[in-house]
Amino acid sequence: MNISIKSLPLLILCSAVVLACNTKPVSVEKNNIRVIKGLYSYGPEIKSFTDCEEGNEYWVADSAKTLELAYSNFNFEKPYEPVYIEVECHMIKSDSLIVAADFDSTMVVTKLLKITKEIPDGPCN
Repeated sequence: MNISIKSLPLLILCSAVVLACNTKPVSVEKNNIRVIKGLYSYGPEIKSFTDCEEGNEYWVADSAKTLELAYSNFNFEKPYEPVYIEVECHMIKSDSLIVAADFDSTMVVTKLLKITKEIPDGPCN
């Protein structure tokens, strides 16, 4: 295959356009990182969070990989014991049929700020 020097810039430009079209767009929701406080419960079948202020319940995805570890360090005798957490997160639409049946949204945890067995007085109690 013989490519002339004159067509090389056109080839590079076309390659750049193709690569730009194949990249995934950054999700707007991921840019909506916020701090949220509430009760987290973890067990073999359910990972849920209840926002104490609004009362909304979310499925939890731990992208930071620290929330589940911190919860398991409490060594509860039974699963699903609630703990109070403060996290940085963003919300996404639940995509699994099983999760979407019970939870409209999934809370994706990006950073664990606080976790404690002590549930503070206020809307969480």
